[in-house]
Amino acid sequence: MGSVKDLFVLSSPTDEEPGRGKFVFSDRYSVFDWGEMPDTIPLKGTSLCLIGAHFFEKLEKLGVLTHYLGLEEGGEVKRLAELREPVNVMHIRLVRVILPSLGETGYDYGVYRYVRGNFLIPFEFIYRNTLPENSSLRKRITEGKVTLQEFGLSELPPPGEFLKEPILDVSTKLEEQDRYLSFSEVESLGMLSSGEIRKIREMVLFVNRFITKEARRIGVENEDGKIELALDRNRNLMLVDVVGTPDECRFTFRGMPMSKEILRSFYRKTSWYEEVQRAKAEHPIGWKAYVTSRPPSLPPELVQLTSWMYQRLAMDLTQREWFPGVPSLEEIVDKFLQLV
Repeated sequence: MGSVKDLFVLSSPTDEEPGRGKFVFSDRYSVFDWGEMPDTIPLKGTSLCLIGAHFFEKLEKLGVLTHYLGLEEGGEVKRLAELREPVNVMHIRLVRVILPSLGETGYDYGVYRYVRGNFLIPFEFIYRNTLPENSSLRKRITEGKVTLQEFGLSELPPPGEFLKEPILDVSTKLEEQDRYLSFSEVESLGMLSSGEIRKIREMVLFVNRFITKEARRIGVENEDGKIELALDRNRNLMLVDVVGTPDECRFTFRGMPMSKEILRSFYRKTSWYEEVQRAKAEHPIGWKAYVTSRPPSLPPELVQLTSWMYQRLAMDLTQREWFPGVPSLEEIVDKFLQLV
């Protein structure tokens, strides 16, 4: 059980062979690494499942290896076009998830030096087409934790201005709190060769270009996002988890967030968020134990609008009217602005 979707293992992966499982996408949501939040967003899980399937199937046709096998309807595994109704269950190939060890000096990834293949690469690979106001990279630059030059910049661009070339970034995936690394730091861990890192960079850029193109087809901008990768038994890169959804990408429509950023914006104004940030800074490992408050519930109007946002994106991207009566993106933005 994850904070957003549940994984059912149908057959376990081995050193040599992939397993098989299925994701059940829930209506739960998570922000700021907290885990399950107090509300649910109706039909969010089904919308994410449809969007993820759309991008997996399109990318497969372009030659990208993925762990996607299809969607479950009536006990059968089908392609997106074969569905009669929207569903929230996706079948996938499974690889091994190997946890780094935690010692007195931090996380140790030495175990990966002895693993041949069929495992999850324990990082999230991030692309940035803009540096929005709340971008973590913008914050790291202004705080002096990284330099402009490290990312090929001579000056900090205005929020929302598209970069000439996307910036690539890496964060840890299996640690308690996400931690940013440079690609040279990733290479120094010894699990990936310089050639494999080069292929990862190419993969991230390729997926970014495709998602950006698909988003623009429906009038949406793709400001940043992340993908997750595995190495199959022959150490071929394989796209895993889910890709191209409003939870993986920072989409905007006419300058308005069309992603989980809407929910982050609400919580940034709360005392709970301030406590979370303070705990993360003071206690990077075990920080949740130092947060005494709990996240407040969302206003019902925000829940409804966010639900519509997920549903509308799913319909516009897949070009099928899965959910009757949902307003257009233009109407949803107008209602968001009235609410704000």
